Amino acid sequence: MKEVMYNKYAKEALEALSKGAFLNVRSAQEDNTMTIAWGSIGFMWGKPIFMVMVRYSRHTYQLIEQADCFTVSIPLQGQLKKELGHCGSQSGRDCNKWQELNLSKLEAHQVNAPLVGECDLHYECKIISKQEVTTSSVTSDMVTTFYNTNDYHVLYYGEIVGTYLK
Repeated sequence: MKEVMYNKYAKEALEALSKGAFLNVRSAQEDNTMTIAWGSIGFMWGKPIFMVMVRYSRHTYQLIEQADCFTVSIPLQGQLKKELGHCGSQSGRDCNKWQELNLSKLEAHQVNAPLVGECDLHYECKIISKQEVTTSSVTSDMVTTFYNTNDYHVLYYGEIVGTYLK
């Protein structure tokens, strides 16, 4: 893998993100990956940022709360649809997605979290802020559309400390 500027492939990353990417996290007891399709790449607090959203009900929430970092692995060529579907519908509470899908688990360069080796683009991020989504922080139509079961997100702001292209 070669290191690239965080924003060099931001357009491609955001287009691919809407079709699915892998959010990867490591806690003391396990590594987990989940599918995300919402997120943002930007510049805040004088730092490049990748913002990801995790619902309280997700197993990843329990793990990311114990971590100080995460990675995002993005397939840019439309590959891994089956794997993204599985990781978006199965919980790491009940299975080891890495083993079930035979995903290559690579070590990140700058943070203590895994990367999905089959992906093209990887962001390594240190968590510098988090924000809870609440009924009062979004419009009523968003509550109705996305939070009608009261399963809200937490936004994790990760400083991008490394970006790598396969």
